[in-house]
Amino acid sequence: MKNLALFDLDHTLLPIDSDHEWGEFLVRTGAVDSVEFKRRNDEFYAQYQAGTLDPVEYLEFALGTLARFPRKELDAMHAQFMAEVIEPAILPRARELLRQHIDAGDLVAIITATNRYVTAPIARALGVEHLIAAVPEEDANGNLTGKLVGVPTSGAGKVTHTHAWLAQFGTPLDGFGRSHFYSDSHNDIPLLSVVTHPVATNPNAALATHATRLGWPLLHLFND
Repeated sequence: MKNLALFDLDHTLLPIDSDHEWGEFLVRTGAVDSVEFKRRNDEFYAQYQAGTLDPVEYLEFALGTLARFPRKELDAMHAQFMAEVIEPAILPRARELLRQHIDAGDLVAIITATNRYVTAPIARALGVEHLIAAVPEEDANGNLTGKLVGVPTSGAGKVTHTHAWLAQFGTPLDGFGRSHFYSDSHNDIPLLSVVTHPVATNPNAALATHATRLGWPLLHLFND
């Protein structure tokens, strides 16, 4: 029976938060107001870490920022972001973990609260075919409108999106021999709780406490 391996992205496969770093990149390159944008970006990141983030409010902020730029200009900035920020952050142990599951024939996907525009090139760089992420709306010319399609891929929303994604394969979550989910955050406890093999990966303090209490394994990819 085929197995399933799901991975969070930020602070799980990457030792950074790609969404926050994208904002920092926009500030650093002068693409956005260096004071107000950084203030809001840092504020949202602190809310995420505390587990108090309103995902719709944040995505409206993030996607609204993307909508300011023509697609060609946005894509050029993202290519620079990949080269300067993301590629140096892709470390061997993360690649090895992914490769173990891919070579075993598992169905592998990244599931992240960060929007698809920011994360699709990262998934490709990691060699992962399937990505479940917040979907930004596009107009007829491929420009981003600033709106979100569907519901956020965060918290309990990750469970909803996982079930919807698996439906296309005709295999429910309980139809896999083993289902793994690797995540660093207590925000992902809903999805960690419904797979057969939850793995607290580079866990924050809240997740480490929860995982230890339930006997979930703890994995540290970046600081062993």
